[in-house]
Amino acid sequence: MALPVYASPLERVWYYAFRVICALVFVFLIAPILIVIPLSFNVEPYFSFTEKMLALDPAGYSWRWYDTLLTFGVNAPEDAVRDGSWWAQVWAEATWIKAAKNSLWVGFWATILATVLGTTAALGLSRPEMPYRRLITAILLSPMIVPIIIIATGLFFAYSSTCLPQGNILADAFSPFLSAKGCLANTHLGIIMAHATLGIPFVIITVTATLSGFDQSLIRASASLGASPRTTFFKIIMPLILPGVISGGLFAFVTSFDEVVAVLFIAGPDQQTIPRQMWNGIREAISPAILAIATILVIVSIALLATVELLRRRSERLRGVTPQ
Repeated sequence: MALPVYASPLERVWYYAFRVICALVFVFLIAPILIVIPLSFNVEPYFSFTEKMLALDPAGYSWRWYDTLLTFGVNAPEDAVRDGSWWAQVWAEATWIKAAKNSLWVGFWATILATVLGTTAALGLSRPEMPYRRLITAILLSPMIVPIIIIATGLFFAYSSTCLPQGNILADAFSPFLSAKGCLANTHLGIIMAHATLGIPFVIITVTATLSGFDQSLIRASASLGASPRTTFFKIIMPLILPGVISGGLFAFVTSFDEVVAVLFIAGPDQQTIPRQMWNGIREAISPAILAIATILVIVSIALLATVELLRRRSERLRGVTPQ
């Protein structure tokens, strides 16, 4: 909003002071993230700016830590020809590549599960005749409030103690998704369910916010024209709330992709995700490769946030609201 011409001197001072304060807060929040990006190109194995970097000397910058993401854990000579067989070996053996594949696999299915369950819950909670709506909403949103260490501990004991007995029909049917003891701990399915638990509240909040501007008369009009509830949902409700559903799914994916505490409790040696691999890198041998993967995650997060903003604007257009 532009400063009006009739503004008093005090209003003019506050107008510019407010913008300076906002800029300082923005720099305070974003500076630690931005510093990581140039440090990831440091040619030296340090977590600080060298003299060559400060002097903008090209010799002080390198892609070596990004290259480490491809070569760490690969049993191949450093000067090996990077042909098709080399890339196949990297895809199969590289530690960071394995962690990325696990993160994407877990994040994808956790997002699907959280989106389906969260959207269903939001649709039910949006109905005025739903009994105990406030209590149920508080329970469903509790994973956002309860410390993650408590949730991870509870999930660990639940997944470790609740096991299917050997020889059971269900145990045989779900054996590929369970551990050797028939439990969910130390399995991909256990991590997916844990991450879905953490992502469901974000889906509920996002979809509920979208449903708050939904015109309920459209449902009544659809029913009066003879449409079934299924047709009404897929032809009317779902297209209008789809931006909110996708936004909630993206938040659930980011939550899963960024989660490390639950993985530390539930995952086994074969379920290394990117955050857990970063944790291992900090704990065992500090390497600037962590800065390289952090830079990649920042870029991915910016892309996801931009997608969420575009979906928000599209949702406002569909509801007839002028974007701010």
